[in-house]
Amino acid sequence: MKVMIIEDEMLLAMELEHEVETAGHAVVGIAATSGQAMALVGETHPQFAFVDVHLQDGPTGVDVGRLLAERQIPYVFVSGNIKKLPDDFAGAIGAIEKPYTVNGMANALAYLSAIIGGDESASPPASLVLAEDALRPQRFR
Repeated sequence: MKVMIIEDEMLLAMELEHEVETAGHAVVGIAATSGQAMALVGETHPQFAFVDVHLQDGPTGVDVGRLLAERQIPYVFVSGNIKKLPDDFAGAIGAIEKPYTVNGMANALAYLSAIIGGDESASPPASLVLAEDALRPQRFR
């Protein structure tokens, strides 16, 4: 899976990049601002994205998420305060709360990869808070 990381804290972005690559996926880009993220979406055509809510240019991750949802690119928010997400999760599959554990992120990534690949039998890990409509299979095809 081609994964994009939208995170303004470089150490966290690098850690997440390592986790994604360890799981056998390719990171196609890392963005720290909404402008960088929106440009990368068009350039790299990711199949999935991790999106922080608060980026270098403010709480603009939700705007990036809405763009991803419009383009039917599945994504999850990675945030220190998931209670501040919009009720509709801005089209996200769900959210992973910071700080997360390496094991929690690995389990979430395995689940996300499975459901995006069409495996509806996969069970969500405790590290992933799902949006209400996240399990609708047609969302990912």
